[in-house]
Order: sequence, then C-alpha cells, then structure tokens
Amino acid sequence: MTTIIVQPSGTEIHIEPGDTVLAGLQKAGYAYTVGCRRGGCGICKIDVLEGTFSYCRPVADTVISEQERSDGTCLSCRAVPTDDVTIQLRDASLRLANPLLGQINARARERAKAASTAPEEQ
Repeated sequence: MTTIIVQPSGTEIHIEPGDTVLAGLQKAGYAYTVGCRRGGCGICKIDVLEGTFSYCRPVADTVISEQERSDGTCLSCRAVPTDDVTIQLRDASLRLANPLLGQINARARERAKAASTAPEEQ
C-alpha cells in the first residue's frame, strides 16, 4: 500500500502501484491547479517533504532544474511514488471535487491497511 499525505491538512490518500501523484489524487476525487498533464509546463510542481518517487517518463531539464530535483521538487503529473510520500502543494489548495471517489478511496485505504496488519494464517 502506498499512501500520499498532503500537508498541511494531513489528508491521506491511497494510491495504486504505478499511479502518478496526480492520478492518485484525481482517482481519490481531489483536484488542484494543473496544466498540460504531460510534464511540459511545470504548473503541477509540488514539494515532496518525505518519501521517494521516480519518473515514469522523462522530464525536461527546462521544466525542472537540477536544484529543484535535489531539493525534493517534483512534477505531480509524472512522479510515481516508490513508497509513502508526504507532499505539499504550491500556490494551490487541495479540494475534494468528488466526495464519492473520496469515500471509495478511504475504504480502499482502510482495506489495504487492514490487509498489511492482518496476522499471518498458520
């Protein structure tokens, strides 16, 4: 189970393996300001406070600099969490655009958490 924690609200979102941060947020019913969705504009930059990620597709140096890469900045439309991540949005607030998807995601997160802590059968 991979979880995205969005600060400062502490909102927890369950994300499927291989999903980008942006895809995970949208599948959970959340929205925030995004642009081209293909790594070309940089509007979806976020700060990764904890955790790691990789890029599923190349990201141009003109969109995200080496300095930004080293300080935890990433493009949410391209970044795939490799473990639990804590993020902070820039100049945008996270809003629940689809409460039904939010409820479905909360249940998926609870099931995944229960499965990861269930005692092994003997």
